[in-house]
Amino acid sequence: MTVSATSSASTATTTTTSSSSTSSNSTLTSSDFLSLLVSELQNQNPLDATSTTDLVNQLTSYANFTSQQSINTNLNSLASSFSSLVTLNSVNYIGHTVEAKTDTSTLSNGSATFGYSLSSAASDVSISVKDASGNTVWTGTGTGNAGSNSFTWDGKDSSGNQLSDGGQYTISVTATNSSGNSVLNYTTVTGTVTGIDTSTSTPSLTVNGVSVSAANIIGVTS
Repeated sequence: MTVSATSSASTATTTTTSSSSTSSNSTLTSSDFLSLLVSELQNQNPLDATSTTDLVNQLTSYANFTSQQSINTNLNSLASSFSSLVTLNSVNYIGHTVEAKTDTSTLSNGSATFGYSLSSAASDVSISVKDASGNTVWTGTGTGNAGSNSFTWDGKDSSGNQLSDGGQYTISVTATNSSGNSVLNYTTVTGTVTGIDTSTSTPSLTVNGVSVSAANIIGVTS
């Protein structure tokens, strides 16, 4: 009975090893492709040989296969170089005050500056500020000029209590024209870039303690 158990374990190990080997060799290389083509030619039926047209098509497929592998390698290299370039350019933002398309900022020195863009003049603009837990801490109104509008929140809740610095707050804007149609384009935050996060494929900037994609930067003020 002991021999049987050992045999079963050995069989399981062999099966696992075989499975792993199959998985690791699942990628078809250029040499594999060419070997398959040569083997086909060597083992074809002499009485029913591969036609010239079929041979040309197979050779063309091999050429296309090799070219595609080369293209993929070059694209990966290009993507890596582009990412490095974006990271290098992002360094230039550090220390500058920027405006970025996002809706979250960190309360600092008792205030946080937001902005919003309107496609046309609004007759009614409502603004609410929520904390990190999604609780509404302040509500009010804003200007309704077409284009860019700025809003600086003094860090006080609706009861007039000053909230502590360091918390992240999100602005929500509702802007409608005289017909009741929304004219809101997007919201923004303004702050100083203090760092760069390269942990993802697309580098992001740290603005007021919040990660913002470099692609969302729409202006540099200083």
